[in-house]
Amino acid sequence: MQQSKLGRTDIDVSKICLGTMTYGRQNTEKEAHLQMDTALDYGVNFFDTAEMYSAPPSAESCGKTEEYIGNWFKNSGNRDKVVLASKVIGRGSRISWIREGQSRLNRANIRAAIDGSLKRLQTDYIDLYQLHWPDREVGLFGKSGVGYVHNENDDAIPLEETLSALGELVKEGKIRAVGLSNETPWGTQKFLTLADQGKGPRMASIQNAYSLLNRSFEVGLAEIAIREDCGLLAYAPLAAGTLSGKYLNGAKPAGARRTEFTGQTRYMTANSDAAVQSYVDLAKKHNLDPSQMALAFVNQQPFVTSTIIGATTQSQLLNALESITLSLDGEILEDLQNIHQIYTYPCP
Repeated sequence: MQQSKLGRTDIDVSKICLGTMTYGRQNTEKEAHLQMDTALDYGVNFFDTAEMYSAPPSAESCGKTEEYIGNWFKNSGNRDKVVLASKVIGRGSRISWIREGQSRLNRANIRAAIDGSLKRLQTDYIDLYQLHWPDREVGLFGKSGVGYVHNENDDAIPLEETLSALGELVKEGKIRAVGLSNETPWGTQKFLTLADQGKGPRMASIQNAYSLLNRSFEVGLAEIAIREDCGLLAYAPLAAGTLSGKYLNGAKPAGARRTEFTGQTRYMTANSDAAVQSYVDLAKKHNLDPSQMALAFVNQQPFVTSTIIGATTQSQLLNALESITLSLDGEILEDLQNIHQIYTYPCP
């Protein structure tokens, strides 16, 4: 398993990261523990979770994922073998069952969040603590494609307060490094500038969506990621399984995420099926598995620190893990770019 440096820290993370948001809804605790065992056997040392997981979020499953991971740490004794990432939600979540729906990225909420996560995870530190999304109003989850709409009356928590609160947790040893998620170029650069001014720890990573169906990270954020050593942790590299081709022609596979949760429409746009069909046909032309081709494309981008994979079955997990051995050559990369020119941002 290849490894990358996490930002400018001394932390080395595997090029593939195990995403865990299905634990507690689509995966039982036994299945979750098997996934973590398997990933570790393959050389994956990087696991990602969040205080709000399972996902899609619900009051019943909230915190289940962290609990499953914590029990695995306790039973396996493998805490020291894992670089553990988790996240704190902010105002944008509007999740009523977390801190009575009043969660913000201020000092009080961040402290409440980290203490809750540490208890569920049965550990005294988190390696990478991420802001799940900005406290201010920005376009998220498919809405980014309509552009930025400014709100003069936005009462966002100042970035300085958020960063200062994270800095206190670093000094206390509760977290080793900090990162962003679902962030914009402005927000990313602003946090980095504040850190350079000595106002808190430096962001080591940014976790945003990135796949063949959504390459918007390449505009604005990719240059920041490379020049500032704030690499991408790419989530949804298969566009929630869409790039496998399993949903083509209206298919609804049993147990699949889009089948189970009908509100999952981010990758159901006017051009998504046509784009997916083109990518699936290209994979067949080159005798490749469509999912592995899509993952390999993400894996080898110079601005990507790690690709976050997710699976509900053991066969899906193994297929994703084995994508690390695939390297795409010039011809297929050119073919991928040609499709991208036709279907540029089908699922922003």
